[in-house]
Amino acid sequence: MKTLIAVSVLSILSFGAHAERQSNEPIKVIEPISGLDSKKIELGKTLWFEPRLSASNTISCNSCHNIAKGGVDNLPSSIGHKWSIGPINSPTVFNSDLNFVQFWNGRAKDLQEQAAGPIENPLEMAFTHQLAVDTLQSIPQYRKWFQQAYGSDNITIDNVTDAIATFEQTLRTPNSPFDLWLKGNDDALTTAQVEGYQLFKDKGCTACHSGPLAGGQMYQKMGLVKPFTTDNPDVGRKAITGSDFDKFVFKVPTLRNVELTYPYFHDGSVWDLQEAVEMMADLQLGQKLTKEESTKITEFLRSLTGEQPQVTLPHLPPSTHETARPNI
Repeated sequence: MKTLIAVSVLSILSFGAHAERQSNEPIKVIEPISGLDSKKIELGKTLWFEPRLSASNTISCNSCHNIAKGGVDNLPSSIGHKWSIGPINSPTVFNSDLNFVQFWNGRAKDLQEQAAGPIENPLEMAFTHQLAVDTLQSIPQYRKWFQQAYGSDNITIDNVTDAIATFEQTLRTPNSPFDLWLKGNDDALTTAQVEGYQLFKDKGCTACHSGPLAGGQMYQKMGLVKPFTTDNPDVGRKAITGSDFDKFVFKVPTLRNVELTYPYFHDGSVWDLQEAVEMMADLQLGQKLTKEESTKITEFLRSLTGEQPQVTLPHLPPSTHETARPNI
């Protein structure tokens, strides 16, 4: 009986310590999402891989946000319609529903608004919303799927973007080694990763990179302490607000799965994660890290790689004689 009581007390104390760790740490656990409409998810997944939403019939959402590559394309800037080079690095779509705004400059308030943008962007998919809807409407299987998901086979751009956004919400990456450590598994991180996390906090990195995403919850100027030199012409939030105060101000990116989402920064100018760590400490915090410090912080960042989404490729339905032909 005494043994049972002792074990129970230890279990309670252990649970309390683990709960305290989760509540006290600036970076929080990523959890899977549930409760979404399965028909909308499946439809959204098909639309995610659908290149006929682009003028050339060759570019899909997955072209720039490849689910097999950390939700990015691993290019400094994405390649769009007729080999156009985009103006900015493609951010990951993994866990993106947890961002407080979408796009680097925050011009979209949520995933549905974000999903509408690339379709009409002349440098990306170079289509129009009406042509996209007409294309889907010309394919009987899509009309059937929209009927099942939305109760009507009259396809609208709002339903298109809602389905895509619903699918995107499923692209969570839970159970990273760091998440397991937060939940109480002390063996989930190496000694170097634990020390790297402590350095990450001590150096001030969590001032911007906190919450479930280790980022994605605020804007910050790129080159806060020292100027950031780049050939990229993007001015950040200034393009939205018109204010010089917002020049080179961008949404702080998530550090979840960051070892997979190279090259780094809005201009995609840095390919090595440790180099990116050292640059950020210098430009944003005014600190020169030793190689040992940057190595440990980099090892910690690798612990933020979670379980990657397991997505089965859909079979796209055939076009009809009414479906728009490619504009190559």
